Amino acid sequence: QVQVVESGGGLVQPGGSLRLSCVVSGSVFRSYAMGWYRQAPGKERELVATMSSDSTGNYADFVEGRFTISGDNAKNTVYLQMNNLKSEDTGVYYCNARIRRFAWEGTITSSWGQGTQVTVSS
Repeated sequence: QVQVVESGGGLVQPGGSLRLSCVVSGSVFRSYAMGWYRQAPGKERELVATMSSDSTGNYADFVEGRFTISGDNAKNTVYLQMNNLKSEDTGVYYCNARIRRFAWEGTITSSWGQGTQVTVSS
């Protein structure tokens, strides 16, 4: 009953930019952390960036300062601004939300979106 929807992917040339968006809706009492992951063909899914409840961003080494994660935990939204994209950034980007669904529920669940395709090519 938690919906995670990514958008903003597409085709971009090397050096270009994209802004990915993720909206989490449904039964969400509180979001504790949100993040972006990606998966290239034949590769395992890997962490790109995470944002904690205090909006602190954490990035994978390959980001190299090119990406910025931001959002509003209160509204359960997160963005990934990607600049200076490289061909190796190509892949499906997934949004992950670690949320508490209800006030009476102590567990934190992890929900994933279906992903948005990012293709960096000339």
